[in-house]
Amino acid sequence: MVTKTPSAVAGFDQIAMGGLPAGRSTLVTGTAGTGKTIFALQFLLEGVRQFGEPGVFVTFEERPDDLMENVASFGWDLPALVAAGKLAVVDASPEPGEMMIESGQYDLSALLARVENAVRRVGARRVILDAIGALFPQFSDANVVRRELHRINAGLRRLEQTTIMTMERTDEDGRLGRFGVEEFVADNVVILRNRLEMEKRRRTIEILKFRGAPHQKGEYAFTIEPEEGLTVIPLSATELGQKSSGVRVSSGVPELDRMCGGGMYRDSIILVSGPTGTGKTLMVTQYVKAAIDAGQKALLFAAEESREQLSRNAASWGVDFERAEREGLLKIIARYPEVMGLEDHLLQMRRDIREFGPSRVAVDSMSAFERVSTVKSFREFVLGLTSHIKHLEVTGLFTNTTPILMGSETITETHISTITDTIILLRYVEMHAEIRRGLTVLKMRGTFHEKDIREYVIDGTGMRLLGPFTGVHGIISGALSYTMAGERQRLGDMFGIDDEE
Repeated sequence: MVTKTPSAVAGFDQIAMGGLPAGRSTLVTGTAGTGKTIFALQFLLEGVRQFGEPGVFVTFEERPDDLMENVASFGWDLPALVAAGKLAVVDASPEPGEMMIESGQYDLSALLARVENAVRRVGARRVILDAIGALFPQFSDANVVRRELHRINAGLRRLEQTTIMTMERTDEDGRLGRFGVEEFVADNVVILRNRLEMEKRRRTIEILKFRGAPHQKGEYAFTIEPEEGLTVIPLSATELGQKSSGVRVSSGVPELDRMCGGGMYRDSIILVSGPTGTGKTLMVTQYVKAAIDAGQKALLFAAEESREQLSRNAASWGVDFERAEREGLLKIIARYPEVMGLEDHLLQMRRDIREFGPSRVAVDSMSAFERVSTVKSFREFVLGLTSHIKHLEVTGLFTNTTPILMGSETITETHISTITDTIILLRYVEMHAEIRRGLTVLKMRGTFHEKDIREYVIDGTGMRLLGPFTGVHGIISGALSYTMAGERQRLGDMFGIDDEE
């Protein structure tokens, strides 16, 4: 069985099922700007910090001084590690204007000797060969490249080093290396991609192969942030290991709580879906108020309205958001989805939740994030956020705007409804030239709930549920039909005429 060396790169060990195979070489390839050097350095530095494993960094392209300066923005103090004897840097970069000429037998013995000396000097367990393709810029014979890469690989394996070789590829969908042989020499291959999707860059990572070792298949999103470096977001590899609570919490609407059998489960995710103007933000407000009244913290992520707008609207329903913020029971974070990618939004939201420690989280609305993403990235964003919230046993409420005013073919365009525990539908109902509003609990996992479609009104106190609609069919689909005893009954309902008059 192959032993794994933890990379300590956030999220990567989850998809690598423990880390990189120990004592073997891994080719990390990608186009310019994908984060190859950052990934490799993070593997090296975290080895020192977390596992006490010194390392050697060999640079073939970037000067050591430039390298140390560039990574200082991540809080990585390479000179201090070098001074402490925890890190050795081998400068194999060419001198300015130097040109390599293919002549006779190419031999890397001198380079391997320098690397071996550095390994023994610091007692290294991890080696990075950064931009190794720069060794062979003038060589046209792929066999020479393959032979020398085999020599490097064999030399480092003899030293029992876990090695990362970074190599630039010229195209996102082309061959993995410059020469087309690199991926066959390395024991393992990791591909970094940086694609342009909907006018935004989206970085992904894929483990193409681990010889003799298991790993997760497919592409996984990652992001690069200051002070944290590279973070993989293994959304598709998320395990269903969340706890389940039987504790109920109030939605903020007493009659809705009764429809749901006494309230929502504490660790559930609630989706409120409906067209514009049906009261989704009002439900968020009452949901937040219920937490405040109970002395619990609530965190509201707003993607369409500013903090000031939300506070003003809440005040019109008798809810003082500003006071709750001053008392530390509420935090409103308003960000346009366009300011960053979904992966960055997810990581920032996780940090916000961790720092504030709320009992309830609300996102108003998910539709804003859906508009600026692909179907796959949006679904994974929702999956990552819901799994994080449920893991913390926090109640989550998401709103979603449906494009159709009367009825709807789907609750959401991307079918995120399958990820949520409770679905509340808000709909317009046209009855006799009058627009009314209807609410129903479409789904609620783990408990009984009423199936009625209840009429509701919005006034100065918020949302009030009335009785169920009777004699009306097709409210959800938008194809209304009526069951009436006759025309006089219909007129009586409209104008208050008694049948005996």
